[in-house]
Amino acid sequence: MLKQPQAKYRAFAPIGLKDRTWPDAVLTKAPIWLSTDLRDGNQALVEPMDITRKMRMFETLVAIGFKEIEVGFPSASQVEFDFVRKLIEEDRIPDDVTIQVLTQARDHLIARTFEALQGAPRAIVHLYNAVAPVMRRVVLGMDEDGIVELAASHARMFNEMAAKQPNTRWTFQYSPEMFSGTDLAFSKRVVDAVTAVWAPTPERKCIVNLPSTVEHSTPNIFADMIEWMHRNLARRDAIVLSVHPHNDRGTGTAAGEFALMAGADRIEGCLFGNGERTGNLDLVNVALNLYTQGVSPELDFSNIDEIRATVEHCNQIPVHPRHPYVGDLVYTSFSGSHQDAIKKAFSARKDGDIWDMPYLPIDPKDVGRSYEAVIRVNSQSGKGGIAYLLESEYGIEMPRRLQMEFSQTVQRVMDVAGKELTAADLWQLFVREYGIESVQALQHRVLQEEGKGGANASVLLRGDLAWNGETVAIEGRGNGPIDAFTHALSAATGHAVRVIDYHQHAIGAGADAKAVAYLELRVDESRTLFGVGIDEDTIAASLKAIVSGVERARGNGAHSAQSETATV
Repeated sequence: MLKQPQAKYRAFAPIGLKDRTWPDAVLTKAPIWLSTDLRDGNQALVEPMDITRKMRMFETLVAIGFKEIEVGFPSASQVEFDFVRKLIEEDRIPDDVTIQVLTQARDHLIARTFEALQGAPRAIVHLYNAVAPVMRRVVLGMDEDGIVELAASHARMFNEMAAKQPNTRWTFQYSPEMFSGTDLAFSKRVVDAVTAVWAPTPERKCIVNLPSTVEHSTPNIFADMIEWMHRNLARRDAIVLSVHPHNDRGTGTAAGEFALMAGADRIEGCLFGNGERTGNLDLVNVALNLYTQGVSPELDFSNIDEIRATVEHCNQIPVHPRHPYVGDLVYTSFSGSHQDAIKKAFSARKDGDIWDMPYLPIDPKDVGRSYEAVIRVNSQSGKGGIAYLLESEYGIEMPRRLQMEFSQTVQRVMDVAGKELTAADLWQLFVREYGIESVQALQHRVLQEEGKGGANASVLLRGDLAWNGETVAIEGRGNGPIDAFTHALSAATGHAVRVIDYHQHAIGAGADAKAVAYLELRVDESRTLFGVGIDEDTIAASLKAIVSGVERARGNGAHSAQSETATV
């Protein structure tokens, strides 16, 4: 690093907005949310989503409550184009949801984009071009007049292309790319030129999106920039003013919140902050920050662990255990003084009280978490060592949340034994806790398959289950053996079972290889816990894991349950 960094780096100049009003503003309602997980987030992945993962992400965003979703960049690749067509042709867009697509200011890309949207009932078409001095000078080789004409001419093309598809309700959006590194007077000039072409009205607004494409300044300066544009843009009453913060300085959430205080109506970002470099604005952070201030975000994160599992699957990037609101450890205090304060506050709390808890800004139950890790905080200590010994000695690669769960069992034993447990001790405890030996081998047979390879493919399983000393006939149908078995088990035992997450790997190699399955289950909608199964057959291992989890949820734990056999 340089001892005199000013020789290489230039401080971002303040705006000089002396009569700024945003510092005293209070956010009292949710903004318009735009998820760009499927576009900006997707383009930042090492392996961009295929159509299956894109659809899973889209359906999750709809379930959360997003009404505007940027679904892709259809002119960028065939997968992007095909996904937009699939949404439209298969009528997968709910009536209250509007899809958005992005295009550069280039004729053939715009034409391809409107082609992708044929037949869409509603659509936001998002136009962008770079406006910053460094881009004008180094990349585009254009002066200010050229940039303004580039934006305006392609805005006119939007009008022409939309007129050819009158059955779609169009909304146009414009982003002056690298707004965060552009002087405000020129940003206003370009935006005004575009809106002059589109001629929006208060009844038929366009969207002006101001991105911190690279986060150059402290968030207060970005807020000044937004308030200046909010005050000075032409046709402001016909504009939905949007912001798109990035997180290069690690202050994306603050910049986004300040921008809303400064006059922005709408905010763009991704779940858990995925995006280029250090990421986009984290929409979950902003939404739950509002929630903790008593403001409904109009988004539903009451099953945040399931949402995280989907995001991790689709992005193939883990969410950090310290990530606000969703990380594995964010509701856990390891300090004894913190633990004592939390326990005392829980004891004093009455139903209906305003939430006022030390070290917990939000009630974990509101986002689907339990209090177990919060109250038994010391039981989390040493989970890394436990996981290492079981993996190195027995090949058990526990998922992180299973590590946390099993470490509590270990801690209870250590509290009584008062001595260090060896790898063999840990293995025996693991075997007893998850019923590895008491749940006998499961023989499964797929009796009927319907709709092979089609969208409505299903599997029917039928057999006998030994339960509470009796043999119970079971039958279940689902989109695969695991789904069918959970339905069958739920119907036969009266315990509602839902699979939240699934991990599986091999132990050993060759003829001696076995599969171990870890299934995180929601049982009777009251308890989330793991079941573990080991078998030579991968499906049988998964079914064992389900039985293991249900046994543990029955109240006496798998290690003390009677041995039971299921034959399917």
